[in-house]
Amino acid sequence: MGERTSRQADPALLAPLGFDAVEEAVYRSLVEQPGSGAASLCEAGLDVEAVTHALQGLVERGLASAERHDDGLRYQAAPPLLALGPVLESRRAALYRVEHLLAEMAESHRAAQSRVSGAPVEVLTGAAAIRRRLVAMQRDARYEVRSLVPAMDSPVVISHADNVEIELEAVRRGVTLRSVVARAWLEDPEAARSLAELVTQGERIAVVDALPVKLVIADHDVALLPLDPERDEVDEPVALVVHRSGLLTALAALFEQYFAKGWQLNGGPGPQPDHGCAEPAEPRTVLDPLDRQIVALLHVGLTDAAIARQLRIGHRTVQRRLRALMEEAGAATRFQLGWHAAVSGWLE
Repeated sequence: MGERTSRQADPALLAPLGFDAVEEAVYRSLVEQPGSGAASLCEAGLDVEAVTHALQGLVERGLASAERHDDGLRYQAAPPLLALGPVLESRRAALYRVEHLLAEMAESHRAAQSRVSGAPVEVLTGAAAIRRRLVAMQRDARYEVRSLVPAMDSPVVISHADNVEIELEAVRRGVTLRSVVARAWLEDPEAARSLAELVTQGERIAVVDALPVKLVIADHDVALLPLDPERDEVDEPVALVVHRSGLLTALAALFEQYFAKGWQLNGGPGPQPDHGCAEPAEPRTVLDPLDRQIVALLHVGLTDAAIARQLRIGHRTVQRRLRALMEEAGAATRFQLGWHAAVSGWLE
């Protein structure tokens, strides 16, 4: 009796799993006294009717079973881990969703307060907060998202695959996406395939040798960039959210400069300076599909080895085909071959 009295004084620990006080007391007693009847499970202050009602509820929920004996029904508790484990996981998942919702609400509240205060810049600390704002910016964009994507060893805020999904969702909503990516992304076959998929879906992507900073601009309203990219690699990341201001205008101008000078993945280059290459009189306009892929990758600056890895062919095969193409185009250098490809219709 002493043990039962002590348990009665405990708080209703199983209440979060849907137990009322009587059901918890009866279930915990039944765990310790398998094969008991209602009368033997009566605790101090509980009558047989209340215990019987609790037992019926436990049986209906699969938390106990009943067997008929000569002296009446006897009950067995279902194994606690098997019976309550799934319920616990479900409640834990629900609490996680609530926690996530509260974090989003807090982020929205902070953004709204910043807009009301008129402050042009706000500071976000931590990968989770930055990721939420980045996703919200892209999903709330009405007409355009512009991005600078420098080469990074590993994303600290959002994975490349997850960001591709968000971008594809924006394209499907009719949002224009323009990005400038560092050439290093094309050295990775998986990343290159993802970029190609984005291009086929309508995103405009330009490639440059290197970029100074990661930057995302949504419409003409807000931009997101790291406070210190080098610090983010070793410490907790900190980002700046820039609202309408002269600073936002400058960041937009920075993007446009890099986009204008980059090589377009979905087309040939823009106007280029004269390097003394004569235009071929009778250019061939149709290439073998493999040669077209090789020329396209060479056009954006990939090395022979990187082209071989991406196309899954031999390094020597790439070199042999490039030599043949250079002879056909009358090109003395790889640059001249790229120029010839651009003006002769070899590149889509």
